[in-house]
Amino acid sequence: MSEQVIQNVKERMDKALQNLSRELATVRAGRAQPAMLDKVTVEYYGSPMPINQVAGITTPEPRLLVISPWEKSMLSEIEKAIQKSDLGLNPANDGSVIRLSIPVLTEERRQELVKQVRKMAEEARVAIRNIRRDGNDELKKAEKNGDVSEDEIRREMDKIQQVTDKSIAQVDKLLEDKEKDVTQV
Repeated sequence: MSEQVIQNVKERMDKALQNLSRELATVRAGRAQPAMLDKVTVEYYGSPMPINQVAGITTPEPRLLVISPWEKSMLSEIEKAIQKSDLGLNPANDGSVIRLSIPVLTEERRQELVKQVRKMAEEARVAIRNIRRDGNDELKKAEKNGDVSEDEIRREMDKIQQVTDKSIAQVDKLLEDKEKDVTQV
């Protein structure tokens, strides 16, 4: 029973870390990365779809993204979606592909991005702490039901704390790496 609780806590914390990684990948850091378009969706036959599911995205140069739609009719839709997004990018449509030139970030914009990244990391830490609390509550419930001894509950709670500490350290590492990425000129 208690091993299940710990396994569940580990899995949920891993998912929180994966989510943070995906979120951080969408933050624009002065270099062209296809992941920065992950949140941008286009209307495709009546359904909103991520751009990477209706077009190929390549990075021929460090500051350039080239979007090649699989259907030429999607060019204007993709262009509009990028303009509406909060990325602050200006798409250049040449009739067959869309080029996105990634401008150098200003110092002010870098500071905004650092704040945004720190907020994402803090949300991930809170999620991890909530998962820890849920796991501990489950163990306490098992103790009340008489399923597990008090000593075993202590040991299991210590294991959950170790998993939590490791997950928080991973959040800090992801944050540190992304801050470096954002503040690099």
